[in-house]
Amino acid sequence: MRMNELGRTGLKVSELCLGSMTWGTQNTQEEGHAQIDMALDHGVNFVDTAEMYPVNPVTAENVGKTESIIGEWFAKTQRRSDVILASKISGANGGFVRGGQGITAATIKDGVEGSLKRLQTDYIDLYQLHWPNRGSYMFRQNWDFDPSGQNRDETIENMREVLEALGEMIKAGKIRHVGLSNESAWGTAMWLRASDEGAGPRMASIQNEYSLLCRLFDTDLAELSVNEDVGLLAFSPLSAGLLSGKYQPDVTPEGSRRSFYAGLGGRITDRVWGAIGAYVDIAARHGLDVNQMALAWCGTRPFMTSAIFGATKIEQLQVALGAVDVVLSDEVLGEINAAHRAHPMPY
Repeated sequence: MRMNELGRTGLKVSELCLGSMTWGTQNTQEEGHAQIDMALDHGVNFVDTAEMYPVNPVTAENVGKTESIIGEWFAKTQRRSDVILASKISGANGGFVRGGQGITAATIKDGVEGSLKRLQTDYIDLYQLHWPNRGSYMFRQNWDFDPSGQNRDETIENMREVLEALGEMIKAGKIRHVGLSNESAWGTAMWLRASDEGAGPRMASIQNEYSLLCRLFDTDLAELSVNEDVGLLAFSPLSAGLLSGKYQPDVTPEGSRRSFYAGLGGRITDRVWGAIGAYVDIAARHGLDVNQMALAWCGTRPFMTSAIFGATKIEQLQVALGAVDVVLSDEVLGEINAAHRAHPMPY
């Protein structure tokens, strides 16, 4: 398992990160614990969660269950030091958490304390802002994104307030480093500027969606990421299971994510099936498992720190972990580039 540096923190995290968002709905506590055990046995040292998890669905009664499941694993195994743990404060996107309040100094203190209690730990290695207060173009909102209603001065003032509060949490030893999620190039640049001006800690990473089917990160964010050492933590690198090839327009396996969430967050479109087919065909021609091909491709990107993958079945987890042994030839990479040009942004 290759280890990559997390921003400028000095921390080394595994090229694959175990996602946890189904633990508590689609997965039991026992299944979640088994996944952590297997992932660590295969060299993964990085686990990502959030205070609003689990999903499918997100409900008021379920909020925090995933962190509690991880906390029980820490308590049972006493292996906290073996894990680089990332969590996220919900902000305005997590309507069931603190009534959907934005991220402020007050909500940071409340969020950190609540996560620490559920996780049964004294510290969180990477504490991420799940969603910008001003909104985001992520999750298919890029198609009609309009930033003209944003208040720049209010945004900058809030960033400085938030960084100061995060700095206090670091001084108290409750979090070690900070990161972003669902952010833009401009937003990330403003966070870095505020930090450079002394407002608080530097953002180490950005957790955005990225896969063969969703490549919004490839231009402005890629340039910022490489030049400023703010590495990508890619979520949904298998496009919510679409890249596995298990779905068809009229085929939805029982118990799969699509059976809970029909549109897969706007990922199901008429154009997506042709794109999926192209990547499935590439893998088949070269004797590759398409899941492993998709994850291994993520690892070739110059801005990638870690790809966050999830599994509802232990067999899926085992397949995904095998991606670290896959080396993609120049021929395969060329065919992937050609497929991307033929099927850009299919959702």
